[in-house]
Amino acid sequence: MSLSLEEASEVFHDAVRDTVRRYWIWYFLQGAVLMAAGVLAIVYPAISSVAVISLLGWLLIISGLAQAVSLIGASKVPHFWLQLISVALAALIGLLFLRDSGQGLVAITLLLIVFFMIEGIAKLIFALTIRPFPNWHWALASGLLGIVLSLILWWSLPQVAVWLLGLLLGVKLVSVGFSMALLAWHVRQVSRSVLP
Repeated sequence: MSLSLEEASEVFHDAVRDTVRRYWIWYFLQGAVLMAAGVLAIVYPAISSVAVISLLGWLLIISGLAQAVSLIGASKVPHFWLQLISVALAALIGLLFLRDSGQGLVAITLLLIVFFMIEGIAKLIFALTIRPFPNWHWALASGLLGIVLSLILWWSLPQVAVWLLGLLLGVKLVSVGFSMALLAWHVRQVSRSVLP
């Protein structure tokens, strides 16, 4: 007996709801911990920025070493030299991030500036494309905000690099933690009202 896509989707949703309902306290605690970590990252953005760059450096080094181990005895594999160069670059960039986290922060900030600019332009084009639809101006505002934000960050380099990554990490952790805790609390309240 095979399930249709809709039935399989409903079974999956029921399983997720049941898991959240049974373990709501763990979801709530995880959300609270994420919010606390996010608040710390927002309060101390420079420290959290350096911590992220250091973590990224170690991840690149470990990834490079793992790839190097997988290449042992594989010199006949197609594109072996390209893979070896990739391994060396991962380890080198990881070491550079650990040695000079300030340069790593500037590099990541530049990538974020490019991302905000490209996303802003894409949203702007999307908004102008759907212009007759209701509320199209919110997409336009979002695109303009992304472009303005990227320009402000560009003009603020390199000072902004010290705190930007930590601040963004903090905001993300708080938002994820809040949504998780709120979901768990809501599920608990609904379960209490349904159960005798």
